[in-house]
Amino acid sequence: MRTHDLVVIGAGSGNMVVDDRFADLDVAIVDDRKFGGTCVNYGCIPSKMLSYTAEIADTVANAGDLGIETGHHRMHWAAVRDRVFGRTDTVSDAGERGRRDSDFITVYDGHGRFTAPRALRVTGDGPDVEISAERVVVAAGSRPVIPAPIAKSTLPFETSDTVMRIDSPPRHLAVLGGGYIAAELAHVFSSVGSDITIIEKSGRLLGGPQDDALRTRYTDLMRSRYDIRCGTEVTELAGAPGDLEIRLDDGSVVRADTLLVAAGRRSNSDRLDVGKAGIDTHDDGRIAVDEYCRTSADGVFALGDVSTPVPLKHVANREAAVVKHNLLHPDDLRAVSHELVPSAVFTVPQMASIGVTENDCRDSGLDYRVGLAEYADVAYGWAMEDDTGLCKVLAEPDGTLLGAHILGAQAATLIHVFVVAMNFGIKADELANRPYWVHPALAEVVENALLALRKADS
Repeated sequence: MRTHDLVVIGAGSGNMVVDDRFADLDVAIVDDRKFGGTCVNYGCIPSKMLSYTAEIADTVANAGDLGIETGHHRMHWAAVRDRVFGRTDTVSDAGERGRRDSDFITVYDGHGRFTAPRALRVTGDGPDVEISAERVVVAAGSRPVIPAPIAKSTLPFETSDTVMRIDSPPRHLAVLGGGYIAAELAHVFSSVGSDITIIEKSGRLLGGPQDDALRTRYTDLMRSRYDIRCGTEVTELAGAPGDLEIRLDDGSVVRADTLLVAAGRRSNSDRLDVGKAGIDTHDDGRIAVDEYCRTSADGVFALGDVSTPVPLKHVANREAAVVKHNLLHPDDLRAVSHELVPSAVFTVPQMASIGVTENDCRDSGLDYRVGLAEYADVAYGWAMEDDTGLCKVLAEPDGTLLGAHILGAQAATLIHVFVVAMNFGIKADELANRPYWVHPALAEVVENALLALRKADS
């Protein structure tokens, strides 16, 4: 058995832990997938590159509303896909090559499972390898959840791990799930010409941190574009490859040539034999960690989707930075906070959020005020002919910001006004009145929502 000073399981955010400050150590990285993890290869980056292209296609398709003649246009799927993955595959390959060329890092191309505390068996194409380390970082990520009616079928289906690399777009794509992954990929394939049906068990699309008022407006908008089957669940996948019959619990059947399963993700901890390492898990399978990202096992840290309660890449990046510091400075530990984490959905329109929702305020019995502003009421909204965008702000009577939610163009950027304000304790009245707000920038919708809080008090 080879013993290392540090073993990192996972070459996504886990790979970010190791830099030249670890050059005096013997470091190992274990992974059986592409370097860069889900974000680079199967998630954030390729999906947003596709989403941006789809947004441009939508803009061109709707340019007639602005008096622009565009003529014939369409998205060339193969060219777009190859451009996206030509970039991400290059990044992944370069990342792996740099690690393999390193003087202090050993890369094990295989799947690692614990055999004892801080000891692993790595299984790959060659002979199994037994390794151990004084310290271990578990960053093994997550995988798509496959509901039982789909898992027990022998018929083909796609997930977010596979669908972005398909050779040609579906004629009719059925999407199981109504969260942000489902919404973004439905938008991409709709823009490339696929008919879309979304099957979602709740009554509205986009749960999680999104406010119900914005979820309702978004769902209504999508009903005008897609076949939306909210409040239904799949009971059986039947038919034949290329001619699927997706049977629902309301008795209806969706016919599609392709099924995308985007019903959530789960921690990969169950594939690591973490019990043999003395690592505790939560009921949902996530590895349990403290505020310093330490597990219940001595010398073992965990970060990212395998453990975090907020499975977003920017959270995993922050956790990786914290773990890096704590490995280098064990006598000066830093904690990670999962409060005030912003999120965004990259569809058309975009949606972004930070803090609590109005339902959270009601459920907690908070005394709160609501400020609302429509994109249609600011000059840049007129320029875009936007009559659906909305900014909603929640604050205490003294102006302490509780949450903010934006539906509309540039939402993922505009939300950062609130991200900064809430992190630095800037109150609503000061934020609205102290800075100049560029006119006629779209940021005026944020200003108006803040000013509307004052009207809510009158």
